[in-house]
Amino acid sequence: QVHLVESGGGLVQPGGSLRLSCAASGSIPNIYVVGWYRQTPGKQRDLIATAFSGGSTNYRNNSIKTRFTISRASDKPTVYLQIKDLQPEDTAVYYCHLQTGSGYAVVYWGQGTQVTVSS
Repeated sequence: QVHLVESGGGLVQPGGSLRLSCAASGSIPNIYVVGWYRQTPGKQRDLIATAFSGGSTNYRNNSIKTRFTISRASDKPTVYLQIKDLQPEDTAVYYCHLQTGSGYAVVYWGQGTQVTVSS
């Protein structure tokens, strides 16, 4: 079992930056993919970026890649999402996600952290 806890959300003005953290605990596997998603009310949860245990990263598209950066801490089981130039449309609940097991079929979610971009 893996437990994921997100933090770092809050209220930020347009143009500002945030770094979200996702701390993992429990039986952390050696092979996994972690990701950040976001969701606004009434809409589906959308993928932002993923990072594999082997080191590679992927982003949903090039536009996302210009403002979002996923990274993993080298000394602890934590993954980050750095967001710059925040805009009101980035307002959402941001979720951390981990997949592991055969075919990455075992899925864990964090509880989410709210990001609100407003002046």
